[in-house]
Amino acid sequence: MPRVGSSNIIQTVLIYALPVLFAITIHEAAHGYVARYFGDNTAYVAGRVTLNPIKHIDPLGTIVMPLLLYFATHGAFLFGYAKPVPVNFGALRHPKRDMIWVALAGPASNFIQAILWGIAFVVLAGSGVTERFWIEMCKAGVLTNLVMWAFNLFPLPPLDGGRVLVGLLPRRMAWNFSRIEPWGFFIVMALVIAGIVSDWWLRPLIAFGYVVLDVLLTPFTAAFGS
Repeated sequence: MPRVGSSNIIQTVLIYALPVLFAITIHEAAHGYVARYFGDNTAYVAGRVTLNPIKHIDPLGTIVMPLLLYFATHGAFLFGYAKPVPVNFGALRHPKRDMIWVALAGPASNFIQAILWGIAFVVLAGSGVTERFWIEMCKAGVLTNLVMWAFNLFPLPPLDGGRVLVGLLPRRMAWNFSRIEPWGFFIVMALVIAGIVSDWWLRPLIAFGYVVLDVLLTPFTAAFGS
């Protein structure tokens, strides 16, 4: 989120609330849906293949931590997470190959949502809608989903990009690399705090994402004259 003054914090939270809720809910549901498609019903049986956000919200990671960080840093730094969807990779029909598709499902859902929020922005702006709240919500939807898309593709388990890399590596290398997972979260957080993830991964990838979006939205921009 952008840096804002204290008087605008509540409005900014309201603007981002719906995009963030959609982003995490669809991201997690996508993992479960694709896992079920490839033979693992674990998430489905647990009731996680659903668009009900309550099923995916982690009280600490989705609500408390982001709000504390947001208020503590005045919007300069924000991090949060949802409850991971349970996946039994051994139950997949082709575990090593199918885990790649299961992992990619979440980030892919976020990029699709970024496109849809971008279309909504172009349509609203092109239709003459000037209500700042809705325009800013569309921008927030694009940014939120591009951040989730890029961050989750970081190639270190337990992030989705790490699972993709495990699926692509030869078996022995994949097994050795996957042993990082118990400490992966702390390694990623250290890299985030050090600015490495932001400077060398997030910013370049998000910039690339905006370029792709501009290309994909060209027909809508032309149609609505925005």
